[in-house]
Amino acid sequence: MPQERKLRSTAHAVHAAHTTPDTLPRWLMHNAQRYSALPAMRKKEFGIWHAWNWREMTDEVRGLACGLAKLGFKRGHTLAVIGDNRPRLYWAMAAAQMLGGVAVPLYQDAVADEMRYVLQDAEIHFAAVEDQEQVDKLLEIKPHCRGLRHILYDKARGMRHYSQTYLLGLDEVIAMGRIVDAHRPDFILGEIDQGLSSDIAAMLYTSGATGTPKGVRHTHAALIAAAQGGIEFDRLTQREEILSYLPMAWVGDHLFSYAQALVAGFTVNCPESSDTVLHDLCEIGPTYYFAPPRVFENLLTQLQIRMADGSAARLAIYNFFMNVAKRCGTAILDRKPATLADRLLYAIGEAAIYAPLRNALGLSRIRVAYTAGGAIGHDLFRFYRSIGINLKQLYGATETCAAVCMQPDREVKFDSVGKPLAGVSIKIANSGEIGEILVRGKTLFTAYHKRPDDTAAAIDADGWFHTGDAGFFDRDGHLKLIDRIRDIGQLRHGAPFAPNYIESKLRFFPYIEDAVCFGHGRDTVCALLTIDRDAVAQWAERRGIAFVGYCDLALHTEVLALIRSCVESANAELAHDEAIAATQVHRFAVLPKELSPDDGEMTRTRKLRRAFIEEKYAVLIDALYAGKDSQFIALQVEFADGRSGELAAELSICAAKVTPWHKKAHP
Repeated sequence: MPQERKLRSTAHAVHAAHTTPDTLPRWLMHNAQRYSALPAMRKKEFGIWHAWNWREMTDEVRGLACGLAKLGFKRGHTLAVIGDNRPRLYWAMAAAQMLGGVAVPLYQDAVADEMRYVLQDAEIHFAAVEDQEQVDKLLEIKPHCRGLRHILYDKARGMRHYSQTYLLGLDEVIAMGRIVDAHRPDFILGEIDQGLSSDIAAMLYTSGATGTPKGVRHTHAALIAAAQGGIEFDRLTQREEILSYLPMAWVGDHLFSYAQALVAGFTVNCPESSDTVLHDLCEIGPTYYFAPPRVFENLLTQLQIRMADGSAARLAIYNFFMNVAKRCGTAILDRKPATLADRLLYAIGEAAIYAPLRNALGLSRIRVAYTAGGAIGHDLFRFYRSIGINLKQLYGATETCAAVCMQPDREVKFDSVGKPLAGVSIKIANSGEIGEILVRGKTLFTAYHKRPDDTAAAIDADGWFHTGDAGFFDRDGHLKLIDRIRDIGQLRHGAPFAPNYIESKLRFFPYIEDAVCFGHGRDTVCALLTIDRDAVAQWAERRGIAFVGYCDLALHTEVLALIRSCVESANAELAHDEAIAATQVHRFAVLPKELSPDDGEMTRTRKLRRAFIEEKYAVLIDALYAGKDSQFIALQVEFADGRSGELAAELSICAAKVTPWHKKAHP
């Protein structure tokens, strides 16, 4: 390997001006030349946007890399990155990669014990964190992470009286590095030259929905291949603007806000805080946008809350034009046939309703928007496309750099995730029409960190990655997902049971935050639901319903009636498809608390931990199927301030009306 690096360094020095960069640091240096004056990153602080062009950002990264080297960071070392989306945290990843290191982003809302596992498993040497909160977590677990040498923080607020010598501000490290860079300008270039496309660039941890999170090792080549695939597919340019607000540890953010930004050269905007994302979204007006279905659900919920507060006349106009959009909006977006009358009505609706809606959502300049990371309800998907937002689905996994399939423009189907990207091969296991989805291509991970058995189980001898998802190809070559194989089941009489599909139907309603459905091996489907705090609170206030806190609101008789109406509407939608009509929800209970990663019910990416939920709420689930009218439960919960406590309540169990459908005999 050293000889290979030496030969590569010599070759790079000769051909650098004529070759396509093959590592992420080389792309950064390339952008400093080709797009030097164009904005690379913006950050909002105290209400003001601050910008760095590509030349300025590259200088900052060089300074940080030289500073890290001065502190002892070496090739092969690992750098943990923890915090909200901040320019200097992205720069820390790039700096580590300049030196041949591996970036390991962690979820910023993880508690100390969760971080401890990753820091130990990844053998972290350095950590770049956002603020005092993250520093305190690492100080708590540092005695158990002996390899951790330095903790570097971005925000100095609150750090004045910390005296540990291994604590340094990122501004100090950059200042130190600038001195090194000034005296040895060839040092960092030499480090970049030693890099190979086959080097590990990042290690991203899986969500851990079914067990302990696994470190997924990705090379520069894999990340660049995934970035280039999406750029070519949607013709992205350096003029795109994106808002970076999703967790940096999520593979989606790593692809869109980091790898693609480096390869395409577009601008990444970091919001002021998680509380200002919607406002900052409206200010930036991104042209390229990525979010999981839950974010699109929340955006729609906020919109529906605002509309509910409007006058009857305003609501009538809104409903009229939304019916027009539902009828012809997607056809007009895809440039497909629509009647002249519908086109005229849609044009009026565009001026009166749709354009203002897009502006209110901060999506007025969107050219391409994607959703992934979970099932999106057809109604939700149709809503955004019907008002002129080019929302599409993609399919991928942490192990594939998030990129496997994308939906081509004018070929968007509500029930598919598109076609395979160039250079990606997909087949269905066992050569069956429906089966496990297998993936092979340049975007695949190399291995799970320190887990050879898991790696061998995931990637077979022919190089196919077994995704664990079930699906099939339609006659147009579009991939259709059914559900996770482990989640697919059958009702006792043989009807197929796909819980994700039912849950997405339920979450479409603004008053339902989360849904967990049960039915495998049983006669009927039952569900545990949680309410959307803001939407239901405003609904209750408009009706003069008094309540004290979430639990009181969730258990209120009138709120239960509201949720029942939502469930019955979802049942009516399910009844339209005979194949799944038998999976309508017969009975449900509303939980007195939200599902939370801190309580173990969800992952940090908000995926349901079904087995954990089924065990935790076993008494309540048994009551649902036993025909009881109520059930007392006592739950251990973690409060926002870190305290633990018990929440006890008598929960009502509600029956929902099932819509009749034409039944066929099941084999």
